[in-house]
Amino acid sequence: MGVTEATIARINELYRKSKQEGLTNEEAMEQARLRKEYIQAVHENLRGMLNNVQIQNPDGTIVDLKRKADKGEK
Repeated sequence: MGVTEATIARINELYRKSKQEGLTNEEAMEQARLRKEYIQAVHENLRGMLNNVQIQNPDGTIVDLKRKADKGEK
Protein backbone atom coordinates (compact mmCIF):
# COMPACT_ATOMS: atom_id res chain seq x y z
CA MET A 1 0.00 0.00 0.00
CA GLY A 2 2.31 3.01 -0.48
CA VAL A 3 1.50 6.59 0.20
CA THR A 4 1.60 8.68 -2.95
CA GLU A 5 2.40 12.34 -3.41
CA ALA A 6 -1.29 12.84 -4.21
CA THR A 7 -2.23 11.36 -0.83
CA ILE A 8 0.17 13.66 1.00
CA ALA A 9 -1.12 16.63 -1.00
CA ARG A 10 -4.70 15.73 -0.03
CA ILE A 11 -3.73 15.41 3.66
CA ASN A 12 -2.15 18.86 3.50
CA GLU A 13 -5.13 20.31 1.63
CA LEU A 14 -7.53 19.00 4.25
CA TYR A 15 -5.31 20.34 7.03
CA ARG A 16 -5.26 23.83 5.52
CA LYS A 17 -9.02 23.75 4.99
CA SER A 18 -9.57 22.63 8.60
CA LYS A 19 -7.64 25.66 9.83
CA GLN A 20 -9.32 28.14 7.48
CA GLU A 21 -12.96 27.16 7.37
CA GLY A 22 -13.43 23.79 9.00
CA LEU A 23 -14.21 20.39 7.54
CA THR A 24 -17.44 18.59 6.82
CA ASN A 25 -18.00 15.26 8.57
CA GLU A 26 -17.07 13.42 5.37
CA GLU A 27 -13.86 15.42 4.99
CA ALA A 28 -12.94 14.87 8.64
CA MET A 29 -13.42 11.11 8.20
CA GLU A 30 -11.33 11.19 5.01
CA GLN A 31 -8.61 13.14 6.81
CA ALA A 32 -8.53 10.62 9.66
CA ARG A 33 -8.38 7.69 7.20
CA LEU A 34 -5.58 9.28 5.16
CA ARG A 35 -3.58 10.11 8.27
CA LYS A 36 -3.97 6.54 9.51
CA GLU A 37 -2.77 5.18 6.15
CA TYR A 38 0.20 7.57 6.21
CA ILE A 39 1.23 6.60 9.74
CA GLN A 40 0.91 2.90 8.89
CA ALA A 41 3.12 3.38 5.83
CA VAL A 42 5.75 5.20 7.91
CA HIS A 43 5.72 2.40 10.50
CA GLU A 44 6.07 -0.27 7.80
CA ASN A 45 8.94 1.63 6.19
CA LEU A 46 10.72 2.04 9.53
CA ARG A 47 10.24 -1.64 10.38
CA GLY A 48 11.67 -2.58 6.98
CA MET A 49 14.76 -0.45 7.60
CA LEU A 50 15.24 -1.78 11.14
CA ASN A 51 14.94 -5.37 9.90
CA ASN A 52 18.09 -4.76 7.84
CA VAL A 53 20.17 -3.35 10.72
CA GLN A 54 22.94 -5.45 12.20
CA ILE A 55 24.61 -4.90 15.58
CA GLN A 56 28.23 -5.79 16.24
CA ASN A 57 28.80 -6.99 19.78
CA PRO A 58 32.03 -6.21 21.68
CA ASP A 59 33.21 -9.79 21.02
CA GLY A 60 32.96 -9.17 17.27
CA THR A 61 29.87 -11.24 16.60
CA ILE A 62 27.19 -9.67 14.44
CA VAL A 63 23.51 -10.02 15.30
CA ASP A 64 20.60 -9.06 13.06
CA LEU A 65 18.35 -6.57 14.83
CA LYS A 66 15.32 -8.39 13.41
CA ARG A 67 16.37 -11.71 14.91
CA LYS A 68 17.19 -10.08 18.26
CA ALA A 69 13.80 -8.35 18.36
CA ASP A 70 11.99 -11.56 17.44
CA LYS A 71 13.57 -13.33 20.43
CA GLY A 72 12.48 -10.52 22.76
CA GLU A 73 16.05 -9.77 23.81
CA LYS A 74 17.15 -6.34 24.96
